[in-house]
Amino acid sequence: MNLKKKLAMGIATGALAVSMIGGGTYAYFSDTETSTNTFAAGTLDLSLNPTEIINVDNIKPGDWMTRIFDLKNDGTLDIANVLLETKYAVTDAKGDNVEDFGKHIRVNFMWNPDKDISGPWTEAGNVIYKTTLADLQGMTPDAVANKIFIPWFEEQGGLKTGDTDTLAVQFEFVENDADQNQFQGDSLELTWNFEAKQGDGVAK
Repeated sequence: MNLKKKLAMGIATGALAVSMIGGGTYAYFSDTETSTNTFAAGTLDLSLNPTEIINVDNIKPGDWMTRIFDLKNDGTLDIANVLLETKYAVTDAKGDNVEDFGKHIRVNFMWNPDKDISGPWTEAGNVIYKTTLADLQGMTPDAVANKIFIPWFEEQGGLKTGDTDTLAVQFEFVENDADQNQFQGDSLELTWNFEAKQGDGVAK
């Protein structure tokens, strides 16, 4: 066999070996597992009972009214805060008002006994304390906060899933020892929005 034939035979043999090696890369064992995952969001669901906290007629300066209402967490997530927003509209029966009726209706207290045991008569433990509706319009107090936490006696702030807080609120048509005849026959429609807020994120 001459040199050319020997070289040609060597090249052909090498090419065959490379071809077999290359083809072999497709011949291996394999196994596959599939992971199916779910992210389900929780719900914030705050309920108020009764939804109409107060409806009173024929009030006069010096009258006060105490009412009870519940805030309940019907959702699947704990509530960290319940922020209260105040709005109102006054109907001036005679068109003679020179003052805002909302400045004469005061919330003497809004007390959450589930979060504070000091009673409604001290400022520190109340959600609202001696504040007129006019002034409340610029505030967003937390109805489920605990400002003075005493372990073993009171809950910490917030509203856990399924929990209910019962609150007491007292309104007063303040007697200011001045002429308040302008408010005779007037009415005030109060809207309170209770907005539930989630807490910080946690490891799951």
